[in-house]
Amino acid sequence: MNSTIKRLIIFGNSGSGKSTLAKQYANQFSLAHLDLDSLAWQNTNPPQRKSVADSAKDIEKFVKQNDNWVIEGCYASLLLLVTEKANKIIFINPGTDTCIANCKNRSWEPHKYESKKAQDANLTMLIDWIKQYTERTDEFSLRAHRELFDNFSGNKIEFTSNKRN
Repeated sequence: MNSTIKRLIIFGNSGSGKSTLAKQYANQFSLAHLDLDSLAWQNTNPPQRKSVADSAKDIEKFVKQNDNWVIEGCYASLLLLVTEKANKIIFINPGTDTCIANCKNRSWEPHKYESKKAQDANLTMLIDWIKQYTERTDEFSLRAHRELFDNFSGNKIEFTSNKRN
């Protein structure tokens, strides 16, 4: 990635490596980092999804406050809101087996779970979710991500492995 890339979108299945790559780019290139999970959900128990309109307001605020950014997530509807502002997109598509292995080896995510135990209690559901990636037709699906990638006319890359050269 060169210095002309200042607005980057990273997306893919749960467990694909989006957050890891986004953090690397954010640190290496001094980009503000937005994980869409942080604004897509209401702070309720059980969590409920915010409306796209409410999430859109938060995304717009982030983009206005930051000239250089990386936004990552699996929400095609939210990513579509910023594709015209992006200089580059990265689709991480390593396959479901890799995504499952990544989730099993994932360290505790304190911004998402109150404890590692709470995170691990969600693992079976998450693995089932990951396995459905190729069959689903929702905004979190391979189909939606492929469409987002294919329709982007700018600088783009698809990683089919978590190994980077």
